Amino acid sequence: MKLITFSGLDGSGKSTQLALLRNTLEKSGKRVALFHAVEFSIANRISRLINNEKSFTPGKMPGSTHASSFSILLRKIFLAIDALRFRLLFNTLRKQYDILLSDRYLIDTALQIEYLRGDSPPGKKQDSLRRLIRKPDIAFFLRINPEEILERSRVPEQGIEYLKKKFALFEEKKESWHLVEIDASKSEESIFQDILLILKSRGILEFM
Repeated sequence: MKLITFSGLDGSGKSTQLALLRNTLEKSGKRVALFHAVEFSIANRISRLINNEKSFTPGKMPGSTHASSFSILLRKIFLAIDALRFRLLFNTLRKQYDILLSDRYLIDTALQIEYLRGDSPPGKKQDSLRRLIRKPDIAFFLRINPEEILERSRVPEQGIEYLKKKFALFEEKKESWHLVEIDASKSEESIFQDILLILKSRGILEFM
């Protein structure tokens, strides 16, 4: 089973491109499973339990812009557990599906933790945490400038400064995380065609 992930700023078009790819894959006869890192996370499940929310709605809760040291520590612990839980889930799903598509991924969670940590040095523990995360077969980074996102119909609630800092983190980490950059400022169809070309060139979608 191939793991294909979509990362990027809020409003960059991750869910849209995932839906387009899912539709194309299923029409080709492939068995496709879906994964959403936020929905899967223990932290989100605890939050939904506290707020008495029975279902998960992507984009309903805006990302945090600040956190205490204790909260950041908890997030690291939860991410480590989620990374191990995901490995178990992947081994189960691979028996039933050909492709696993992920809207955001655990690397997005790791990046959010780094954002909340601010200017603190990453340290060895952060690097060890990253190594726990299963490497995708291909991890797309839908790259778009924060200013362009603000011109779209769906504008993130956190504001421009949040987007700029997250964008800078993606730029800093994209090489070490092996993110495949996609120009997300194009039309939806142009972006999708770029994604298909890359998947074919990598031999991930030989059948298309």
